[in-house]
Amino acid sequence: MPTPSPQVGMIGHAPQVVVRPTEKALYTDLWTRQEYRSVSPGEACVEEFLRQARPKKGASVIDLGCGTGRAGLLLAVLGGLDVTLLDFASNCLDDDIRAMLATQAHTLRFIEADLTKPLPVAAEYGFCVDTLEHIPLAQVDAVLDHCLRACQHVFFQIATGADACGALVGHALHLTQRPCGWWLQKFRDRDCAVHWSEIVGSHCRFYVTAWVDGQAVSDIGVLNAPEPQILANVKHNIAQGWLRVEPHPTNDVEVMILGGGPSMAQCEEEIRQKRADGVKLLTINNSYNWCLDRGIIPSALLIVDARPFNARFSRRVIEDCKYFIASQCDPSVFEGLPKDRTYIWHTSAEAIRDVLDAQYDVWWGIPGGCTALLRAIPLFRMLGFRKFILYGVDSCLIGAQHHAYVQNENDAEATISVIVNAPKGGGRIFQCHPWMIAQAQEFMNLIKVFGDEVEIACYGDGLLAHILTTGAVLEDEKGANA
Repeated sequence: MPTPSPQVGMIGHAPQVVVRPTEKALYTDLWTRQEYRSVSPGEACVEEFLRQARPKKGASVIDLGCGTGRAGLLLAVLGGLDVTLLDFASNCLDDDIRAMLATQAHTLRFIEADLTKPLPVAAEYGFCVDTLEHIPLAQVDAVLDHCLRACQHVFFQIATGADACGALVGHALHLTQRPCGWWLQKFRDRDCAVHWSEIVGSHCRFYVTAWVDGQAVSDIGVLNAPEPQILANVKHNIAQGWLRVEPHPTNDVEVMILGGGPSMAQCEEEIRQKRADGVKLLTINNSYNWCLDRGIIPSALLIVDARPFNARFSRRVIEDCKYFIASQCDPSVFEGLPKDRTYIWHTSAEAIRDVLDAQYDVWWGIPGGCTALLRAIPLFRMLGFRKFILYGVDSCLIGAQHHAYVQNENDAEATISVIVNAPKGGGRIFQCHPWMIAQAQEFMNLIKVFGDEVEIACYGDGLLAHILTTGAVLEDEKGANA
């Protein structure tokens, strides 16, 4: 914590130096005052956290800056969670909750720790409500890093205005008063995936993860056009007034994603039946036209590739379909799309951040990987969806086919033999193009990062389905065929 800072006041004509105690001493004093502990903001956020995170019973959570402990108790009771209460003031807990540390030790414990230092505990979830605004500005970065490293997914509520209780001790309590966009930039600087966010009165809320390794959210292969062209595309597209994606609350609506792989044709009747039953249908690239040719009506089309040939995928506009086009796409992809149903979104590529910052006060970068599938899942998770049914995401050749339809752009790619070993033994060889291997590896990493944030069922007999079904792992590349 920072050294006490002097404040100059006036008594008559003589200046008086008012020394701010250490933060720990200040809050230890505050927790002796009933007026301060009468309100527990975290209590009001527990149900929202449970709605957005959907944690499994018994999952671990740290209440980061737990205060009275009342929110942590609700997490244990309502969520059935294994709760660690963490605060740097040893006297913060209510008496009845302190007593429960002995009687409910299997699900409730307290650790005295300082968020400005690396945390001595880790968990699947973090719950950090009305804490960050109390942190001195110079230490905000360290506190964010410690929270995000200790917890895979973290729910934050942050007050953006002044405090009401500082008068109790004669010192301001909200030391970092910043708008929502400032906090969002802090998460963006850490390459966080923002699952959800909202502004509620004088508070902003975020549900994020920073447990994203280089491959899981890499932009390698996404900038598949020269960088100057990418920047020109983005500058043009963001100035055209398209609708913008933004986080939505979590829901239980199922979404089919069609990736265009060869097995999609084998599953046509299943896809048709699920769509007839009302399952949402997200098409990627030319799987959109594959559906239209068969009388299957998509709910949405997603395109991320920056090359001009992708324009042919979006030419047939239909009613009630929404179009999710990345800002890096060639402007021709947007031509003819309806302004009231077309949403522009942005990859998290470093190269375009300055352009987006100049255009928007707030924007959300979508992490993922080298293919549209690896962007579709994080994008639609941010839009509130968590249940995905995948078809045609083979990530391998089936026979000699790389897609369920003609796509000449991929015909000349090299084919590599890859051995995939299951944990219980038994290897299987798949024939893949290089981008398919990259997609498979990044898909596994993405699933590890998102964990229980998504539920995925993958159909077909391709590489990705095999990995999900058997828990298999990719081995080194074993050779190449002409």
